[in-house]
Amino acid sequence: MNLLIRNARILTLAGGDRPRRGKALGELGIVEKGDVLVRDGRIEAVGSGLAAPDGAEILEAHGRVLMPGFVDCHTHACWAGDRLAEWELKLNGVPHLEILKAGGGIPATVRAVREATQKQLAASLKARLDAMLREGTTTVEVKSGYGLQTDAELKILCAIRRAAHDWPGTIVPTALLGHAYEGNIEEYSRMVVKEMLPAVAREFPDIAIDAYCEKEAWPVEACVRLFEKARKHHPIRVHADQFNSLGMLPEAIRLGARSVDHLEASTKADLLQLAQSRTCGVILPGTGFHTNRRYARGGFFADAGGALALATNCNPGTAPTHSMPFALALAVRFCGLTPAEAISAGTVNGAAVLGLTDRGTIEAGQRADLIILRHRDERLLAYEYGGNPVDVVIAGGRRIS
Repeated sequence: MNLLIRNARILTLAGGDRPRRGKALGELGIVEKGDVLVRDGRIEAVGSGLAAPDGAEILEAHGRVLMPGFVDCHTHACWAGDRLAEWELKLNGVPHLEILKAGGGIPATVRAVREATQKQLAASLKARLDAMLREGTTTVEVKSGYGLQTDAELKILCAIRRAAHDWPGTIVPTALLGHAYEGNIEEYSRMVVKEMLPAVAREFPDIAIDAYCEKEAWPVEACVRLFEKARKHHPIRVHADQFNSLGMLPEAIRLGARSVDHLEASTKADLLQLAQSRTCGVILPGTGFHTNRRYARGGFFADAGGALALATNCNPGTAPTHSMPFALALAVRFCGLTPAEAISAGTVNGAAVLGLTDRGTIEAGQRADLIILRHRDERLLAYEYGGNPVDVVIAGGRRIS
């Protein structure tokens, strides 16, 4: 299928290094009025007055914004059950530790996931992916982590792979092997390194390995042991500094992690160290909105030259949202980003976190993952909230809506 999009305000985000840093994070490479030609799923040309090939569909943008599809580089979108009851308890003032003691929190989702079939998990994930697509997300990272046993973790990863076959966008699976734990953390983490990691590696040889470092999750020492083993064959990522700064961030830099995600509790010194490294920082403002109103210093990190990305953290407990436009709106209001910085963080830099170089910009040769907004001014992405600003979605050159 060939497609010509005419008379658009194009945010090309073209040129420069990946990921974007510093001043470049706010440079959108705007073509005020231009055309984009798509052929066989790829962008063939960007310019003015482009001719349409025979049989091509012509899409008139009427001056509206054309930009890369969003890349949501941190989600836990594959789960079963819900956490509505415990959310209501929190609204009524019940402490988090009491909810955990009563079987709530991550363990509740783990139980539901273990009871679900692979087909059921894939179907529920597909429904969430479709909702994401409608709001402009064309590439999604999806983590495991709600299994806590080798067979259950593999079931989740296979469900993610199964959903990917029926979705027009791109799904990138991540093995979150250090999420929660059962029993003694020392014994459990040894099991993960000796049994779970090799089993996952056999089935998914190139998958990124992730862990959640926090007081009620995995300690620094356990995360480091997992990553020391995993990084020999896999990219590594880590959740760190969500509630407490425990020292995982400098270890992640030392180990060559692709990203450190959350950063709400990171000190300015932590963020300066991260900004000077090759590791990306991923902020997740939907989490603060739903939980404790605590947000990462995204603007400070970006101004320090950090490689900043932005994601939803879609999950049933702390960030029940599928909307990247809403994440952008939150990041501008509470994390100190400009609208342009938030757009770069949610597109080209999200792709860089996932190791993808063929999307996130509008340039010849790139995968044609594109969205047309209802708006003629991209700042409205962050200014408005609560609705869907996306009018047209194109994934791999195929018009979805």
